[in-house]
Amino acid sequence: MEEQHPGRPTALSRVTLSRIMTAVDVNLYGTVHGGVLMKFVDDVAGAAAARHSGGTAVTAAIDEIVFLEPVRVGDLVHAYAQINWTGSTSMEVGVKLAAERWDEVGPEPLPVATAYLVFVAVDAAGNPRRVPPVLPTEDEDRRRFTEAMIRRDHRLARRAAIQRARAEHHTVTG
Repeated sequence: MEEQHPGRPTALSRVTLSRIMTAVDVNLYGTVHGGVLMKFVDDVAGAAAARHSGGTAVTAAIDEIVFLEPVRVGDLVHAYAQINWTGSTSMEVGVKLAAERWDEVGPEPLPVATAYLVFVAVDAAGNPRRVPPVLPTEDEDRRRFTEAMIRRDHRLARRAAIQRARAEHHTVTG
């Protein structure tokens, strides 16, 4: 008999990491390299996925990442992550990055990036394991849950369409 997991509220998965960007993070244009920000996104998303699932979780897909503003050396960047949706072994993690400019005093950090990632919980042997359902309790969390299901449906439809196109191409050229 498979073990049942009680659900966990969205709030329990929330993680915040903060980091000051340095000269080693800069690209040829003098701003922080997108890859540095992508790793930061993956790190905070992984922490949220591990927290929610109660163990190791690995990145299965980066569904979307949007860079809104450049990040500069000296900026204090905050990464916020939470579980938006859960399947049986997978989770969608939403991430927001916001920067405090080192040379400006602003009322709130400036949004600089958003991302959606899919993580799969794995056991010690690397096999997928069940995750507890996420229980959105606030309106914003319920909205994010609904939008995550739409993104999942689109991912699955895109994958199926590509597989059909490949099969048709193989039939024509094979």
